[in-house]
Amino acid sequence: MNSRLVAVSAILFSAVYLLSDLIELAQGGFSPFQLALTYAAEAALPLFVLGLYAVQRPAIGTLGLAGAVGYAYTYVFFTGTVLYALVDHTPDWPTLSERLGAWVGVHSVLMIVSGIAFGVAVARAGASSPWTGWLLVAGMILYAVSPALPDVAQVGAAGVRDLGFASMGWTLLRNHGDRPAAAAHQLRAQ
Repeated sequence: MNSRLVAVSAILFSAVYLLSDLIELAQGGFSPFQLALTYAAEAALPLFVLGLYAVQRPAIGTLGLAGAVGYAYTYVFFTGTVLYALVDHTPDWPTLSERLGAWVGVHSVLMIVSGIAFGVAVARAGASSPWTGWLLVAGMILYAVSPALPDVAQVGAAGVRDLGFASMGWTLLRNHGDRPAAAAHQLRAQ
């Protein structure tokens, strides 16, 4: 496992995802360029989340595994929705959600639950800075309540999530790619 690659990917693709959301907000819907950015970020997300799990083993435990796998799975689904939007020339998220029906809701709930589980596991593992896990948890909670809020607040909630993952990457990079989970596990064993 190349932890530097995982770290850089978490930072880069979290930033791309946020940029895509900001472009969508500014233009009031989808565009081919914006959807291409979303596709790149969402396709990378399962890989870097599973990578963040892997570099924190064994300290991250079963909760971390369940959270990472669940979150990664949901983004395999959401990446497919981007392809659908591109092929169908869907104008915006509300239209896409309506066309895909309950599947969007089911996967959104799974994403929130998995994201919270992963964030809690990261915070408890002590392999990364605990605040990065709690930031992800906050982002997931904000994301859960954001559909009732204006679009700018929804992007803000997504930004907190993106910042959580980017911060995990930054923490890993700051540790020069060391295996932080193994180091934390050794400290607890002493």
